[in-house]
Amino acid sequence: MMPPPPCPPPFEWTSRAGSAALVCSALEAWHGWTTRELELGGPDDGADGWSRLAAAGGPAPPRLARLHQVHGNIVVHARDGLQGEAPTGDALISCDPGVLVAVRVADCVPLLITDPATGAVAAVHAGWRGTSAAVARHAVDAMVRTFGSRPARLVAALGPSIGPCCYETGAAVRDALRRAGWPGDLIEGWFEGPERRHLNLWRANRDQLMAAGLDPRSVFACSLCTACHPGWFHSYRRDGPRAGRLAAYIRAAAAS
Repeated sequence: MMPPPPCPPPFEWTSRAGSAALVCSALEAWHGWTTRELELGGPDDGADGWSRLAAAGGPAPPRLARLHQVHGNIVVHARDGLQGEAPTGDALISCDPGVLVAVRVADCVPLLITDPATGAVAAVHAGWRGTSAAVARHAVDAMVRTFGSRPARLVAALGPSIGPCCYETGAAVRDALRRAGWPGDLIEGWFEGPERRHLNLWRANRDQLMAAGLDPRSVFACSLCTACHPGWFHSYRRDGPRAGRLAAYIRAAAAS
């Protein structure tokens, strides 16, 4: 592969499961975002890429928890690694270091959240529909209810996804955001370009995390556009139905 695209600190490139991976040192948990070097199957199959990813977690590989993602705001507590068929949802939370939670994306925002105090984590899939449905806020709320997390001490990182440079949308997306109850001035700030048609999912999810109580100094975005880097990332907008998927994955750390 060609050299990886540059990323801002605290993001950096590393090797994971025999392939390139992006990590964010601020998260302080075993985690990463895959590239197209690692082939991944669907939520219920045991494709080799998933097995390699779990095995990279150390001498005691974690159990893997995945979802049937539906572009909504359902948050699932990944108890016991969710043995059996994957449940429906778009965010997974866990405080079990023996469980690796993961979401799959091909342009949507792959968001990871950690709680340094309790060790709890979340993996969130946020496309425009999930963003409209406030899936990031729902994940934070679920961590508060389930693990006693305090939003102000959470740390969040947004991995590679389609950027405002490439994500031109129609009026239907703006109308859906309005119907979801988002304030007009906030919505306007999420669109860029001469005709305000390019949706910035990074800014929208950052705004929602801060509204949920996170410190803006603890929300990080790598600002890598999946559509702009065909050698490194899958992109549904660029490649259509034949596009593969990337994964964002994380496991809970022991409580401090």
